Amino acid sequence: MPNCRENLKSGEAARCAVCDGKFGLVRHYSWRTQLCSRTCVDRFRARRESDRSWMGWLPSAFNPLPENRGRAS
Repeated sequence: MPNCRENLKSGEAARCAVCDGKFGLVRHYSWRTQLCSRTCVDRFRARRESDRSWMGWLPSAFNPLPENRGRAS
């Protein structure tokens, strides 16, 4: 039977989600993600912004051009 400590997810929460660094006295949070420093918070937000801007053009890539819509002749 595995050790009781191995089943706990405490090892996952002991490291920063961005840099995998250890937490100090202050723990920062962004979107329920634990981060070790203000620098990691800024990196995390920049990554989310870049993901959001990339997804912004995706729906327009699949829509046909407006000048090609209603022409039946």
